[in-house]
Amino acid sequence: MAAKCLQLGVLTAFMDQTFRYLSRQLAISTLFVTFVMTGVIWLFVAVKAVESIVNRGLSVKLFLMLTTLQLPNFLIQILPISVFIAVLFVYSRLISDREITVLKSAGLSPLALSKPVLLLGLVVTIIVYCLTLYATPLTYKTFRELQWDIRYNLAHIILKEGVFNGFSKDITVYVRERSGENQLKGILVHDSRDHNRPITYHAESGTLVESNNAAKVVLLKGNSIVIDKKNPQINRVIFFDRHILDLADIVQKPALRFREARERNVGELLKLKKEDVGNPRDYGKFVVEGHRRLVSPLTVLGFSLIAIVSLLTGDFSRHGQLKRIMIAVAIFVILVVLNLGLINLSAQNLSLIPALYIGNGLPIILALAILLAPMRLRKWRMRSLGQIQKH
Repeated sequence: MAAKCLQLGVLTAFMDQTFRYLSRQLAISTLFVTFVMTGVIWLFVAVKAVESIVNRGLSVKLFLMLTTLQLPNFLIQILPISVFIAVLFVYSRLISDREITVLKSAGLSPLALSKPVLLLGLVVTIIVYCLTLYATPLTYKTFRELQWDIRYNLAHIILKEGVFNGFSKDITVYVRERSGENQLKGILVHDSRDHNRPITYHAESGTLVESNNAAKVVLLKGNSIVIDKKNPQINRVIFFDRHILDLADIVQKPALRFREARERNVGELLKLKKEDVGNPRDYGKFVVEGHRRLVSPLTVLGFSLIAIVSLLTGDFSRHGQLKRIMIAVAIFVILVVLNLGLINLSAQNLSLIPALYIGNGLPIILALAILLAPMRLRKWRMRSLGQIQKH
């Protein structure tokens, strides 16, 4: 009896140590893959923004703020992929090193070997739910408001060097060179807000200033050419040392900004009426966005279970391992494509919304059933042998 208790205690300690070891490896791999993928996406965004930072006068601080606000949206796309890759990497390495074979010989079942994956999947699923339900709508709303302010706030007027910048249909500005944020050189401005008396300004230098949301350009050492279309004979050229050009009305800011689906919380999306949506045809997209947020985090758990089930079923030869990895990747791609297709179809036909829940929940149920099958089969065999011995 004492020997059995000692053996049970050793096995329990071994299982706990194995669980901690696998959990640590999975966590490190997931963090590493997430960091790398986030860095690649951020670098791609940064490269696209270099022109705006260098040539158009956008500040680095503003760029960092805009990209930081998009991080939650990046993470909800990256984390399911990161967990899937981490599970494949860690367990395929264990299979290659014959560690899985040793663990199974020690009495660990596929379900016991999968417990670290289940823990990782549940933790990351909860994180993705927090990001999807709370962080992403809030940060994306802040991002859109900042974008809105940049577009319509005259403090962020963008002047690109060496090209004609059209602020509106009535004002065109050419700047030969920019020095600093507001210092301009070689300025040419065509102002046709008064269609009967268009004016063309030319100045050696100038300064773009803003106060109380009213932008002005202070032109230094230049001239203005006034063309009176009604009285062409009085066209004239005026020279000046300093002239202030008011640009207050070049940006017509709408009174209200329509909020996109990604800016709204789930409760609001699910309670929307057609009249609350700008375009009634987009009503389905708003409703499906709410349901998508409720089911999409489940892909983390589904992808992780698909990876572990693919690796722990069948033989453990190197050739078989590569085959199982390819099968897992194929199932992953099929589920991603299927999920995107269901989202698009459900937006057009709201009766298909239950398919979203089935498509995201079914892989989890099937994978768990496969993991539990050997244990149930073993219990059934033991019960059958017990009945045979009684007879």
